[in-house]
Amino acid sequence: MKVHALLFDLDGTLTAPGAIDFSEIRRCIGCPADQPILEYTAGLHREDRRNVLDILEVFELEAAERSRPNAGAEDLLGWLERRRIPYGLVTRNGMKAVAKTLAHFTPASRDGFRVIVAREHAAPKPDPAGIHLAARAMNAIPQEMLVVGDYRFDIIAGRDAGSLTAFLTNGAEAIPLILDPQPDFVIRTLSEIRRILDP
Repeated sequence: MKVHALLFDLDGTLTAPGAIDFSEIRRCIGCPADQPILEYTAGLHREDRRNVLDILEVFELEAAERSRPNAGAEDLLGWLERRRIPYGLVTRNGMKAVAKTLAHFTPASRDGFRVIVAREHAAPKPDPAGIHLAARAMNAIPQEMLVVGDYRFDIIAGRDAGSLTAFLTNGAEAIPLILDPQPDFVIRTLSEIRRILDP
């Protein structure tokens, strides 16, 4: 299948992993360890949900300040731009944190995104709504897109949208056992995407 567009996750994919401490966020907001933070937040009463989202935003902005481009990220985005392959971003983060994170990228890298979908714009991954929204914005069809991420929610969202998926291990030798469904591709570094597009 020919890939005509790419969608990237942000934290741990385009940025180096480890900037945000999800365990500490869960502790601060009372989220059970076995429940995703945004899904836990969505189940709260309106006032509680607003307070928790304010706390989450503080953590996200602090992490965004610490974040840096992942190894090979800017080189890959530049390569895609030269090849005229459109790319976008779909993240569970809020837009304020996205903007602060992308400020650490070179202007050429961050200006190349055809679309940025944050949690304000669509239901968060693993819901495929953000993938579909991004596809429409890029005049692409999901079946001809590659979704790249470092977490199972990225793979689920891509699969449910009908896209190809690539799981980034960030150098790890094995896929985590909890990864289900299996991705179409497993890559250790972002640079390996070039081989997927030019086999």
